[in-house]
Amino acid sequence: MSKANVAKRYAEALFQIGDEKQTLDFLETELLTVKEVFETNADFVKFLQHPNVDASKKKELLNEAFTGFSKDVLHTLSLLVDRHKVSVVPQIVDEFVAFANEAKGTKQATVLSVRPLTEPEKQELETTFTKKLNVKALKITNKVDPSVIGGMKIKIGNTVYDGTIKGKLDRLERKIARVN
Repeated sequence: MSKANVAKRYAEALFQIGDEKQTLDFLETELLTVKEVFETNADFVKFLQHPNVDASKKKELLNEAFTGFSKDVLHTLSLLVDRHKVSVVPQIVDEFVAFANEAKGTKQATVLSVRPLTEPEKQELETTFTKKLNVKALKITNKVDPSVIGGMKIKIGNTVYDGTIKGKLDRLERKIARVN
């Protein structure tokens, strides 16, 4: 089974638990913290993936690292240790957030721009795209990317809106190449 399928199954199970208990926002906050730890601490992940380390020691580390977290999150992490699937934790979190956003009528957008967006610019993008996509809210993550030259590229789900100067130059180059 692919990592994507594994991640989706665990995320869906966690989502169903959170939905039943009405703790989706709480679980999302905890899971985002877990993801950050997994993405920023390579030694932590190596320890959890090491085949010669006993599973009980791995679980002990998880319980220490995430003291005070819900039993649902800790149980899921322990299960992943038992099944040697800790490498999919970041994908599980992403899938969980997608399920939670869908349930709330929210979409996630990643905006690439040459400089950080101001709050009014973010607000204008949110207003425009909530109407366009017919959703309740749009969560915007802004990433600075000097290669866009100017303008911005917006990725929402599988759709990309490319309003960058680099994108326009690339499209112009393709048109010229087709003519010749």
